[in-house]
Amino acid sequence: METPRSASFHSLLLKSTMPFLKYCCLVLLLTLVSAASSEAEMTSREKLSVMRIATAVKEAGASYQAGEYETCGEKITAAVTLIEKAMETADQEVYEALLPQFSRISRASALLELEGIRVAFKRPEAPSMKPKDKPAAPSTPTPKPPTPPKPAEGEVSFANDVAPILVQQCGRCHINGSKGNFTLTSFAALMKGPPEGVVVFAGDVVGSRLIEVIETGDMPRGNKMPPKQLETLKEWVLAGAKFDGPAPEAPLMAYAGKADPAAAAPMTPKLETKRSTGSETVSFANDVAPLLVANCNGCHLDAMQTRGGLRLDTFAQLLRGGDSGSIVTPGNGASSLLVQKLRGEVGDIMPAGGRPKLSDESIQLISTWIDEGATLDGLNEDQPIRTMANLAWAKNATHEELMQRRQELAQKAWNLGATPAARQNTNDFSSPNFYVLGSGSKETMEEIAKSAEATLKSVKTVVDATDAGPMYKGKATIFVLPKRYEYAEFAKMVERRSIPSTWTEHWQYNIIDAYVPMVVNPDEDPETLSARLIAPLTSLAVASQGGDVPRWLAEGIGRANAAKLGGRDNPQADKWREELPEALAVIEKPDDFLKGRLTPERTDLVAFGLGNQMLERNGRRQFDQLIRALKEGKPFAAAFTGAFGGPPQAYVDAWLRMQANSPQRRGRY
Repeated sequence: METPRSASFHSLLLKSTMPFLKYCCLVLLLTLVSAASSEAEMTSREKLSVMRIATAVKEAGASYQAGEYETCGEKITAAVTLIEKAMETADQEVYEALLPQFSRISRASALLELEGIRVAFKRPEAPSMKPKDKPAAPSTPTPKPPTPPKPAEGEVSFANDVAPILVQQCGRCHINGSKGNFTLTSFAALMKGPPEGVVVFAGDVVGSRLIEVIETGDMPRGNKMPPKQLETLKEWVLAGAKFDGPAPEAPLMAYAGKADPAAAAPMTPKLETKRSTGSETVSFANDVAPLLVANCNGCHLDAMQTRGGLRLDTFAQLLRGGDSGSIVTPGNGASSLLVQKLRGEVGDIMPAGGRPKLSDESIQLISTWIDEGATLDGLNEDQPIRTMANLAWAKNATHEELMQRRQELAQKAWNLGATPAARQNTNDFSSPNFYVLGSGSKETMEEIAKSAEATLKSVKTVVDATDAGPMYKGKATIFVLPKRYEYAEFAKMVERRSIPSTWTEHWQYNIIDAYVPMVVNPDEDPETLSARLIAPLTSLAVASQGGDVPRWLAEGIGRANAAKLGGRDNPQADKWREELPEALAVIEKPDDFLKGRLTPERTDLVAFGLGNQMLERNGRRQFDQLIRALKEGKPFAAAFTGAFGGPPQAYVDAWLRMQANSPQRRGRY
């Protein structure tokens, strides 16, 4: 048992040794803290979190390489969400373990943005840099933002070295504009970055997205930055991205003395369409257009959302180029951005999305076309390139080649659009002008072919065959469907549209293909069947006279011919006449019809009225002249103006005025 004397002694000893013990404890504590910050192991939960983030980023990279950009964006977004969760409790050890993923995500965000997919990511602050919670002062004034550090003597100057480069190389899109919601109007704007996150990290060249997109050649679009300028930017970032301009918010254009202000928005001269001279060895329509259709569709052609602002639906759009300017340099294929992207010399190789690279022969073909002046041998610069390519192939193909192609397309369409019940009884039959395919007996297919051949007598009153050849080069296909439901299903599956409930037949023509799907009752007599075929077969004949014949003309003439020759007891034509006044009544502006502002049903009714006018005695001469001009290969607009003495809109305006001033006349149609 401790005596009072001994307790007093212990107390005295403790007091005398306390400073030394405090010193030892402090040393021990500092040692432990130091060891924990440098050698401490992450917890199992933290390790799992870091591993999950790394896995998500790795999977995103695999998706990107496979061309699955949307999936890549989703995985990067998931990784960002995991990072935000991890950083809520992260220490320096976790932060350093995640640093490689921060850089990878920054680079991925930049690449995805070029594919039209934006992923918001802002590099988290290190735990040691996070502001500590402090009690709010009652009346503390708002602190001013810290002044950026200035470069030391001999270091790269932002004002004298970096700003002129940014103005010259990036000014067109990011100073005069804000492409990708990113502006470079000032140093402050540069350091803030776009909504997706910061693009310059002082001292971190690898993680700075600005350097990444320039180094890969993706920026500036179409004009790779000279290596010396890129090296200057890298040195500036590595040295701390220091600022020595007048003020962070001051416009770069105000003090970037070395930059030529005119270079901020280099205007690419508009390329004029040059017609082919006939001496070229490569044809755009025959050789280049098919390559563009086959390899650029979905991204730049027939695309809901184009990439890089580049549309290739028409020749005019091809010459116009995209966000980076022209992609074609007439006379110099090797320096044209189109050829460089196809060869993989600038930025990502095209076509993207995991599609195979074009063969060297195909790329050389495009390059040679540009070397020879990038001329056009199609109808005009506004004709769809897909139509141009199809027309060129069909024009050069023999009757037999086109027939074989159409029969192959017919089989594919039937397998896609026919119901299982209809396919159970599939038969076909070929006649001189038709390939009949459908559900029914062989005899039924033959009878329909005979009725169609007989109908051509009526069709030839409007459009006759050329040089005593077939009415339709490559033949026309007639799809036979026994029920209205199967007919509607065929249109939905093959044409991706719903058809009016009153239709029992219609026509489709796109140069490569020409067909008529129709409902055929097994008890239908040949005369009725032939009368029903007059409109669609006449429309096909008119449409096939040229590559740019508008649908309204072919539909209108077809209906007008059916109304004229389909017999007195023609309920279909009677219904068209009855509904025409209602279609005319909804027209508010004269150009509503040609601009496509009417519903398809009303457009066809107005076309019927115009077709009647053209086939009347006082209009027939001009119509025949139009058909002759189309047969000679003239563009529709020029052929129409030559035949009717004015453009289509003027003709439609005059006809609408006549209808408005002569209400009683409408009853005749």
